[in-house]
Amino acid sequence: MFQQGLSGLNGATKSLDVIGNNIANASTVGFKSSEAQFADLYANSLNGISGNNPGIGVTVARLAQQFTQGNIETTNNPLDISINGGGFFRTTVDGAIQYTRNGQFSMDKNGGIVNAQGAALTGYVANKDGVILQGAPVPITIDSSDLAPVQTTKANLQINLSSNSTTPKTQPFDASDPTSYTKQTVLPVYDSLGNEHIMGMYYVSLGSGDWDVYAANDGVQVDSKAIMTATLSDTTISTARKAFQDALASGVSADIIATRGAYATALGTAVEAAAGTAGAPASVTTAINALYNGSTNIGGMDSYTPERIDAAFAAAVNVPATKVGTLRFSTTGQIDTAAMASANPPSTLPFTINLPIFPDNGAELNMAISTTFDGSTQYGTATSEKMSTQDGYSSGSLQRFATDDNGVIMGQYSNGKSKPLAQIVLADFTSVENLTPLGNNAWAESSGSGVPQIGVPGEGGMGQLRSSSVEASNVDLTEALVDMITAQRVYQANAQTIKTQDSVMQTLVNLR
Repeated sequence: MFQQGLSGLNGATKSLDVIGNNIANASTVGFKSSEAQFADLYANSLNGISGNNPGIGVTVARLAQQFTQGNIETTNNPLDISINGGGFFRTTVDGAIQYTRNGQFSMDKNGGIVNAQGAALTGYVANKDGVILQGAPVPITIDSSDLAPVQTTKANLQINLSSNSTTPKTQPFDASDPTSYTKQTVLPVYDSLGNEHIMGMYYVSLGSGDWDVYAANDGVQVDSKAIMTATLSDTTISTARKAFQDALASGVSADIIATRGAYATALGTAVEAAAGTAGAPASVTTAINALYNGSTNIGGMDSYTPERIDAAFAAAVNVPATKVGTLRFSTTGQIDTAAMASANPPSTLPFTINLPIFPDNGAELNMAISTTFDGSTQYGTATSEKMSTQDGYSSGSLQRFATDDNGVIMGQYSNGKSKPLAQIVLADFTSVENLTPLGNNAWAESSGSGVPQIGVPGEGGMGQLRSSSVEASNVDLTEALVDMITAQRVYQANAQTIKTQDSVMQTLVNLR
């Protein structure tokens, strides 16, 4: 009787220890409660048969952790991450792999994601384009470098061009004259350095379902000869201009005539290059001939100062723009690509728009944008822009990041773009109850747990993640307090058996 009672006291004490530990960790994030599981003891007889042996007490069979789901609680830290479902965070500390359900993470000085014990969260990293590279999990480091700009190469303009529109009052088209076009829209586009430019689109109704389309960049008509103003910084023109200016200063008539002719030739060549297939306009030809012929009144000028010549040419070369294409609509209001291809001259979508860009050094660059008009219509309703998109953007600095349900850490940048930075992995085991507890809410693989199965959240039985939240302890405090009362009663009852046995023994001793 003493043996049974003593084992009962030990068992009740162990149960109280486990319950006390559960209560102590009722507020520990990611904690999993335990329970003491008991087994009865029987002494074997010499022949190996217990027979009617009443038993010799109780023993603790094991302390079993309960890996049930804890409640999800919201926090204000984006690096607090909870698991809703199966799996463990995989962490590494000093080369050792550990597993935890505590998702309270922070960022260290190197951009690594670590917990309070310094264990680094592991996962898959992303390349510079935001593509997750799956392979062996590695410690996750947040890349805080700027998002590189992307030059616009494609655009789509969705617009309804009213079938009731009439042809413009003024012809030919001039971006500076609103009466020469039916509708104007603008779309921000970006060059290779991330500089923003405004691509203006102009629609000119021709009647019968046809629309000429023109473009401008930052207010300068595409293919407009107004770009001649940029050619004035060309080396050849600058040299000819200085020679002419020096001749004027010297006052030698022959030199003035010769250098004036050289300057006119340089300007004329630049105008021809700017005009392209359109050729130099009559106003430019007149200005060049006037220089050669010695006229003293070119474009209203009273003298041959280079500055006035520059101004005269800038005005003279401002001729109508070249259209980028013609849209043709069917009787149902849809773009008729077959009719566009058979037109004279034919038009084929997408239109290629070469936007002139002028860097600080004066050199001319063109940014080619392949432009479509998917979803554009010609209905009887008012002309209106529906939606316009393009694929470029400026550079951006990392502002914040958050984790989605599948563990992808998305970086959000100052330019409004987002990019995957990494993906958290989870690990699960065939027998989680046999993991080896390490303290600090961490477990290690054991021979009884099986090898870890690595996967991404939300797939293969893995739970989903939730940012700005933690998984609370799964301890039911009410249940734990009731269990404590029960264990206390068990302890008292076992103590009573020892007391009773002591009384019996005392009675036997007192027998005479």
